[in-house]
Amino acid sequence: MTQGQKTAIIVVGVVLLVVLIPLLSLKATYNRLVGMDEAVKAAWAQVENQLQRRYDLIPNYVETVKGYAKHEKEVLLKVTEARSRVAGAGTISEKIAANNALSSALARLLVVVERYPELKANTNFIRLQDELAGTENRIAVERRRFNEAVRAYNTKLRSFPTNLIAGMFGFEKASFFQVPKERQEVPKVKF
Repeated sequence: MTQGQKTAIIVVGVVLLVVLIPLLSLKATYNRLVGMDEAVKAAWAQVENQLQRRYDLIPNYVETVKGYAKHEKEVLLKVTEARSRVAGAGTISEKIAANNALSSALARLLVVVERYPELKANTNFIRLQDELAGTENRIAVERRRFNEAVRAYNTKLRSFPTNLIAGMFGFEKASFFQVPKERQEVPKVKF
């Protein structure tokens, strides 16, 4: 092998390394972003699973309360309306807002329940309330997992040089599931 051939092989090798290393890095970063985006979607699916469970329990809960609290129609109507908004929500942001409104309406309903000791002693109501409380706990756990996945994804998305690659391929920041300000206050129970 001549000196010229050796030089040509070295030049080709260096060029390949200079081209291949960035391409492999680009591929790895892109695939990592895809995986993290899918993790966010999977976490959201678990949140939706628990929100659907709550959504399904509410009609029975409302009907049980109706039997005892006939003059509390406004609160019951707000729960029903909020539940309808959940059904009509399309995007993740709309679903978060609709479920936050439903949570607020349910909190007001729980305040109403406190006024009716005979309702609180009803076994069907107690069972439904336990189911709803368990579901709320599951929602909280899944919401936390979703927010952890969103945090990891958004952090990766904003870090350099990933932010350049994310911009090239159209990856967008994910939204957290946040509790609205009015839900952060403890409901007041009056007898």
